[in-house]
Amino acid sequence: MIVKMTQQELGLVTKDTLCHVCFKPLIQAYKERVADQSVENSSIIMEQFYNELTNGQKALFSFQVYYNHAIKSLLEFYWWSAYFMAQPKIWLAIKAGLKYFEGDRMLNILENVEVTLKKSNHPISLNGFHVIREDMMHDENLLASISLLRTAFDEAAAETLQIINDRIQNNLHEFIEV
Repeated sequence: MIVKMTQQELGLVTKDTLCHVCFKPLIQAYKERVADQSVENSSIIMEQFYNELTNGQKALFSFQVYYNHAIKSLLEFYWWSAYFMAQPKIWLAIKAGLKYFEGDRMLNILENVEVTLKKSNHPISLNGFHVIREDMMHDENLLASISLLRTAFDEAAAETLQIINDRIQNNLHEFIEV
């Protein structure tokens, strides 16, 4: 599942876009695989796909899937955090990805999100998962906590992406075949 590039193509990639360049073909391949599958099979397909990735790709894929949803707005940050936390394997993979990249600041934010959601009795599995984006708006304490965490998330985002880009650049063999 390594991204194949010519030396010339690699030369055109800037350090700031490495994570995007390495993630884009992964998410495309993933979407192609699940597109033709039933909902019941999607978790099996996802697990098979994930197991084909290198450790670096697993870290990148897990974090980027979360990040690309969570960065859109406060409500998206809240809902996607709750949704992924209700899927322990995925939530652990996101956090493991941040550990792999040594994104300690962002990892700390996600751990605080987890504590906050657990305090608010959010589901820890998809059984009975009925969280909607607007739920947070009806709980002042949750809204205040998640708002602070979202601000911290926004502030840590650029640093985290830079850390990821640096790690990819220093370990190209895990992501790109020239």
